[in-house]
Amino acid sequence: MCRSIKTLRRPGEAATTGELEAAARQYVRKLSGYREPSAANRAAFDAAIAEVAHASRHLIEAIGVDVETGPERWMGRDGQIHYKDAPPLSVSADRGGA
Repeated sequence: MCRSIKTLRRPGEAATTGELEAAARQYVRKLSGYREPSAANRAAFDAAIAEVAHASRHLIEAIGVDVETGPERWMGRDGQIHYKDAPPLSVSADRGGA
């Protein structure tokens, strides 16, 4: 497992729901020690990602950063902003429970 943690949000810009999901996925992968879960653990893995993304949204909003619906994006070595093709997991601020 890689030890480096990639920065997923650029300072001074709004975060996107895709970035929150990517950060949550990275954290769950790091914590679990698995890049992908087994079929038996898929539901628990996906639930953990959703819960961490939800908590991450609360943190980001609490420190005064806006959250926009959108894909994961990152600054490439070419200096351009790139977007991940897959649609992001919905991270609702109104989610009950957690």
